Amino acid sequence: MRYFILTAALLGLSGCGLNQAVPNASLPEGVTFIEQKNAQNDAPSIPYQKYQLQNGLTVVLHPDTSDPLVHVDVTYHVGSAREVPGKSGFAHFFEHMMFQGSKHVGDQQHFKYVTESGGSVNGTTNRDRTNYYETVPANELEKMLWLESDRMGFLLEAVSQRKFEIQRDTVKNERAQNVDNRPYGRVQETLAAALYPPEHPYSWPTIGYIEDLNRVDVNDLKAFFLRWYGPNNATLTIGGDIDAKQTLEWVEKYFGDIPRGPDVAKADKWPVTIDSDRFVTLEDRIQQPMLLMSWPTLDPTAESRQALDMLASVLGQGRNSLLYQDLVKSGKVLSASAYQDCAELSCNFQLYVLANRGQDLTQVRKDVLKVLDAFKARGIKEDDLDQVKGSAEAGAVFGLQSVHGKVAQLASNETFYGEPDRLASWLESLDAVTTKDVENVFDTFVWKKPSVNVSVVPDGHVALEAEPQNFTAKRAMSSSNKGKESVNIVQRRTPETFDRRVAPSPNGAVSVNVPTLYHSKLGNGIEVSGAESTETPTVALHLILPAGSLMAPEGKNGLASLTADLIAEGSKTQTSEEIAAKLDRLGSSISIDASLNGTTVSVSSLTKHLRETLLIAGDVLFNPALNQDDFDRLKKQTLEGIRFSHQTPQWQAGQARREVLFKDEWHALPSEGTFETLNSLTLEDVKAFYAENYTPNKARLIAVGDINKEGLLSATKGLNRWQGVDAKAPAKAELNTYNQSQIWLVDKPGAPQSVVQMVRHAMPFDATGDMFRTQLANFNLAGNFNSRLNLNLREDKGYTYGASGYVVGGKDGGRIVYQAQVRANSTLDTVKEMQQELSQMAENGITDDELAFLRLAVGQKDALSYETPRDKAGLIATIMRHRLPADYKAQQKAIIGSVSKEQLNTLANTWFQPEDYQIIIVGDADVLTPSLSTLGLPIKRLVIEN
Repeated sequence: MRYFILTAALLGLSGCGLNQAVPNASLPEGVTFIEQKNAQNDAPSIPYQKYQLQNGLTVVLHPDTSDPLVHVDVTYHVGSAREVPGKSGFAHFFEHMMFQGSKHVGDQQHFKYVTESGGSVNGTTNRDRTNYYETVPANELEKMLWLESDRMGFLLEAVSQRKFEIQRDTVKNERAQNVDNRPYGRVQETLAAALYPPEHPYSWPTIGYIEDLNRVDVNDLKAFFLRWYGPNNATLTIGGDIDAKQTLEWVEKYFGDIPRGPDVAKADKWPVTIDSDRFVTLEDRIQQPMLLMSWPTLDPTAESRQALDMLASVLGQGRNSLLYQDLVKSGKVLSASAYQDCAELSCNFQLYVLANRGQDLTQVRKDVLKVLDAFKARGIKEDDLDQVKGSAEAGAVFGLQSVHGKVAQLASNETFYGEPDRLASWLESLDAVTTKDVENVFDTFVWKKPSVNVSVVPDGHVALEAEPQNFTAKRAMSSSNKGKESVNIVQRRTPETFDRRVAPSPNGAVSVNVPTLYHSKLGNGIEVSGAESTETPTVALHLILPAGSLMAPEGKNGLASLTADLIAEGSKTQTSEEIAAKLDRLGSSISIDASLNGTTVSVSSLTKHLRETLLIAGDVLFNPALNQDDFDRLKKQTLEGIRFSHQTPQWQAGQARREVLFKDEWHALPSEGTFETLNSLTLEDVKAFYAENYTPNKARLIAVGDINKEGLLSATKGLNRWQGVDAKAPAKAELNTYNQSQIWLVDKPGAPQSVVQMVRHAMPFDATGDMFRTQLANFNLAGNFNSRLNLNLREDKGYTYGASGYVVGGKDGGRIVYQAQVRANSTLDTVKEMQQELSQMAENGITDDELAFLRLAVGQKDALSYETPRDKAGLIATIMRHRLPADYKAQQKAIIGSVSKEQLNTLANTWFQPEDYQIIIVGDADVLTPSLSTLGLPIKRLVIEN
């Protein structure tokens, strides 16, 4: 057992003295204490207190005073599995309706209240539960409880036909964006329909089918709410800087009066079996065929679960997995992985392979079966399990670095198991898995067992399928009795025992814990900055080298990324597989990633294993193998990889934006390269780029975690011996300029949606000057959910799943971008509405109410900005890159509090004039051109590679 690693972490996270339950005598009337779990000395845990209200609402508290914030999660034990066949997607649709206001919270005000509190808010739906959550400064907790209780107790009073229709359109847009208009977007719903019988609730997608969404009405919504959204079917979990007694008083005040809903019986487990191989073929607008194979297993509570998870890791996760070694590294396929998909009622073991362009999936499937044959002959080794267990146990520590992460675990475990903290039992069950266990589940569920096989092939290329289709899924159009109940749904009213119309005020002020930074400089010029954080025994290091794509020779786009990838392929003394195995046992990770301005070597480690991890990182960085065979394989995979990633309309719009704004190849072409630039690269190019750009000159080292300045300098003293050439300056951008707006049209035949962008050049980066103030001016135009643009296009018109805009700057210049992915038939109207919103802001500016909203929302969000090591590293990186003063955040806050409406309106008038923007559209050009021509602007076809 490796619990000693985790125990220190979790004791540091929570502290025994911080989790004292409220004594029974002090509990508010109507609140019952259920149980309490403190941090343990001999096992990892997330401390909590559990209570219940008289109406059945379960309340879980997790005090954590490390940061001045709270995370509130309300999880309802209902997802798409509770839907009636023929009305799929309703649970997710209802999630959208929960944000449309309630009796005492106006339309669109839920998002606004959270945003002006400086917080973030969202909701998610899956097959078995729906959750709603907010993260806000700690002084805004009462307001969040008021919001959540109002929609739990008073939603139906605010439901209207218009809201219903708008959100139905929004959900359809979400499906179009994330499923129908996304390459491979329909794979999982195709698999589910083939694996599960039509009456099984997992046979239909959570987002639903369009025809089913069209079938439901407002009465269905009301019945769904009354059936499933009672407090007795919900868990309220609150974590962060809370006072438990005060929190319970607020919970009872706001939730205690809400009537109990109908009883909810626990759903029966429903694993499935199939008696023969099923083959299904899906044609899609793609280039590379994909094979997805699935074997039904049992359910999450089965003893086989952990062993199957282990099997998935050994077969298809990481460099040492059999699928990677036999199929990916050999170049037979582009990528491959395996995992177990587990939900409350049933699980299945999935294996997917992305083939190369034009590859026959018949041979791919044969190759997969050969890998399974090889595993049967090889068996599982003890070292395989050690690697998986080491990664899992360290991952448990890293997963507890945010209150959000801990609350999410508590809420999920309470909902599905009635046991909020299952970390220790999960690790115990994982540690108990033996090689024989893994071999047994392989034999029981996978080896020569029937599977569902989904072949995804390019349109018109059915011949590439693994086998001809022999199974056609059917949809159940009427309710099955299995798992369903006959319940008398009655209207219930929540009594108003106090004035709920008044939103609670903030409970005092919060003190923002801006990290204390330390600085140093190594003898070879590497600048060092860090922040100590002892909440978990972990350290994250980021070495940023002046080796970005802007430093590559002209016409060599993709060289920086290919160099980083090749360095990660192993050193002169260790293969990449040997390195991966060592890191897994340690629970550490090393990654190398190139961007425009630099290459970042990132190291993540438990504190006790930092020196061992740094030795491995040093070997990788300073002694790369740079072999020809590895280069040839990576180059081929990179070419296939961009063929895959460049298929999405979002990428095509981004590339169009680059070509419209810039002349030079460094900025106009993608940093990951094109077919032409990548094909021209050689191993000698990589070696030269490494020699000329991997240098300590102008390098920066960032450290965050359980290490102080002295400890860091001692651990990294080997870097002092590194000498290198002077760093190259990045290529400067050459800008395209235009005398008028033009429409740049990228053709995507048959697209059900269009990507619409309005773009222009803008000012260079600054933290406290005009760029920062222009970002503030944009906040109410397109910088938050309640912005004018989003409320117009999403909430009023129903054109899109979301619309936004941003202002960003670099050393030499910046850009302003407004964007939305919209229904194809609303493309012209979207352009007009975007132009109108920009024009109104440019000419009339913001209102007094918008200025007040801006001051609150942006001014308070710093309380959430420094919680995790990643947050702190981001702050340090910004300071180092732009040479900012350590107190620049304080300067920004002062500007937010003092900037005048006139200053912001002047900037809006300068930068938001619609005629200064170029319009980029990705969609069906033949369909769109006639309507777009009515705008009277030049229309230019733009051909994007791929």
